[in-house]
Amino acid sequence: AQVMQIVRRLLQIDLPPDRSAFLWGPRKVGKTHWLHHHFIEPGDRVIDLLETDTFAEYAARPALLRERWDGRRTVIDEIQKLPALLDEVHGLIAHRQASFLLTGSSARKLRREHANLLGGRAWRYEMGPLSAAELEGFDLERAMWTGLIPPHALSPDPDRDLRAYVADYLKEEIAAEAQVRNIPAFADFLRVVGITSSELINYVNVAREVGVSAKVVRGYFEILDDTLLGQRVAPWTRSPNRRMIQTEKFYLFDVGLANHLARRKPRIGGSDFGKGFEHWILMELLNYRRYREPDMDVRFWRTSTGMEVDFVLGDMVAAIEVKGTARVSDAHLRGLRALADAHALKHKMVVSLEPEPRSVASGIDILPWQVFLERLWAGELTRD
Repeated sequence: AQVMQIVRRLLQIDLPPDRSAFLWGPRKVGKTHWLHHHFIEPGDRVIDLLETDTFAEYAARPALLRERWDGRRTVIDEIQKLPALLDEVHGLIAHRQASFLLTGSSARKLRREHANLLGGRAWRYEMGPLSAAELEGFDLERAMWTGLIPPHALSPDPDRDLRAYVADYLKEEIAAEAQVRNIPAFADFLRVVGITSSELINYVNVAREVGVSAKVVRGYFEILDDTLLGQRVAPWTRSPNRRMIQTEKFYLFDVGLANHLARRKPRIGGSDFGKGFEHWILMELLNYRRYREPDMDVRFWRTSTGMEVDFVLGDMVAAIEVKGTARVSDAHLRGLRALADAHALKHKMVVSLEPEPRSVASGIDILPWQVFLERLWAGELTRD
């Protein structure tokens, strides 16, 4: 049954007439739909490079953009398909104060062809998968396995849609764009990344699983970075009295995609649920950063002895431990307490499945995930 409905998207772009911007986001997160419903006005010119005839016309003659320019604000969808257009865009911005909104799902091809990324002349926006705050009837358990890419989250058959996304887009299009020679190895790599999503990156172990070199695996991770399909979370390393882990963690951009690739279908109370729950909370934090506080740092804290806190926001403004359990015990608080001993924290909390919020003696708030999201989107967690 179709449970969830989109009630709004949280992205807002207010572009003055003399400004331009990039809107980045993985394929299918809803950039084009948002543009047509919330941004494009009747007088705007729209160039959709996914239309084959439009692409062929501008690929043959990029100068058409300049020759046809008539002062209207211009939207170019999927700009990475034609990097040469960016020189024309740059020229029009510089010499005619033109205004563009350029969308893209990958900076890889642009970088590889040394494309002109407009040298700071364009603002940057990003769109992610859906947030619970954008949905009515949000179903946590369902979201774990459908994920929150809009057509999958709302689909009556999300398994089939996820399978098609992996087969058609990830294995074929991404591999082709990135010039991957060994498609079976890349497909295997995606499966391993699904299984290890949210863990410390270990190139050697992944390489062993996939049967390629660690250097090739590093290249595969870069592909996921460039195509916005993955998110690295860096460790907090500035602890004066402890040896800190230096290795990054890696998360796929969507929890449902990770679970599909790993062939997991987490249920509340099941052994797989905690990993997916942590992954989903990160997705919410990243969406908050995208739409509300672009400069907010999101890191994790882990000592060489294995003490850990899942997420640290800003300059130790908030520390967040995520536990997919309805009963948070004293043992679950060890990492937060160790971190609080080393650093002055404004907010210390455990996000959980407990039914009511409560506070414990050490100043740690134990929050139901619904209350955590209310506080997050109200901006309470990032205030000093």
